[in-house]
Amino acid sequence: MRISVVIIALLMFGCKSEKKNEISKPEIELSVIQKIASAHGFDNWKNVNEISFSFNVDRDTSHFERTWVWEPKINKVTAIGANDTLVYSRKAMDSTAQKTNGGFINDRYWLLTPFNLIWDEKNYTYKHVINDIAPIGKKAMQKLTIVYTNEGGYTPGDAYDFYFEDDYIIKEWTFRKSNSPEPSLTTTWEDYIEVGGLKLPRMHKKETNDFKLYFTNINVK
Repeated sequence: MRISVVIIALLMFGCKSEKKNEISKPEIELSVIQKIASAHGFDNWKNVNEISFSFNVDRDTSHFERTWVWEPKINKVTAIGANDTLVYSRKAMDSTAQKTNGGFINDRYWLLTPFNLIWDEKNYTYKHVINDIAPIGKKAMQKLTIVYTNEGGYTPGDAYDFYFEDDYIIKEWTFRKSNSPEPSLTTTWEDYIEVGGLKLPRMHKKETNDFKLYFTNINVK
């Protein structure tokens, strides 16, 4: 009888333990910032050892182009221009590297803005609106507005409005210098490519079609 009682007690303890283990932790709701970054493949960024791209701007009849190779794990940048190449570490920059790095930050921002939303999260405030009208497509979308602080960075105090649908993929954006109520530049986000698990826009156009900013030679290792 004693043996039977012990077995029954063990079985009852096992059942309680199984039921306890079946209780799952509640899922943590992602913020709108995290949802946008995740939709563009931010979860795969940790696997990126190198990303290279050419930044192009067509304005009326003029064309501008420069190429970058970035090794994010060691923060090494190779800047390839029309006439020269500069290799520098972003951990220790001289005056020449500082000047060049401003161009790198600008070009990288256009390509990797959804990831910058995570990297820069402590440097801006934001507001999320569920229903607004996108300025170019005139379509109802969600809108995220971020305003950078007035300290640090290359464009302190500037504001950006991002327009996206329920997939959290950015479709349009507006840049407002110094948080001006009037837009400084509004473009589309289109011609997305998936490479290395990242979802990246290759084309940005103004509504007037006299400005086109785009990326070529995108590679991820």
